Amino acid sequence: MALTKTPVCDFGKKAEDFKLKSIDNKIISLNDIKGDKATLIMFICNHCPYVKAIIKDLSKECEELRKDGVNSIAIMSNDTKNYPEDSFDNMIKFAKAHNFGKMNYLFDETQEIARKYGAVCTPDFFGYNQNLELQYRGRFKELKDLKPVNNEESDLKIAMKIVSKTQKGPDKQTPSMGCNIKWIN
Repeated sequence: MALTKTPVCDFGKKAEDFKLKSIDNKIISLNDIKGDKATLIMFICNHCPYVKAIIKDLSKECEELRKDGVNSIAIMSNDTKNYPEDSFDNMIKFAKAHNFGKMNYLFDETQEIARKYGAVCTPDFFGYNQNLELQYRGRFKELKDLKPVNNEESDLKIAMKIVSKTQKGPDKQTPSMGCNIKWIN
């Protein structure tokens, strides 16, 4: 596990379209599931300790953000041959175990989408406005020893609420950090 931090937000960069298989075995495109007011695209995986540390709260907050017109999309792009815990079957189990509800969990088997987005770690968050222009590339919340520092709303939820209301993200954003994406050799 190599600790990796996300780059600074490239405000206004357009979201890349995709067609990926969901854990429901449907092919889903970005236009199929984008939010009315904002869209959150996150790169996660099943085995990363950083994802595991936040997944319960992340799943809950993504469901709450739906009330603000924000749809959340999780994409798993890791090499599943060398990291079998991230396999498609395990993605299904992971989503059920953590109550993903209406959050789509998609499989980027070729890693093409992670590369197009410039994803570097799990979790890596990309928050877009209604026009699919990037407005947030920050952390979920502050962690210390893989535990949340406080129980208040996350930086991510606060930022996505701002994006849904104003179509602009906060100027100050703290990078997300986690395990590097496991690229296929």
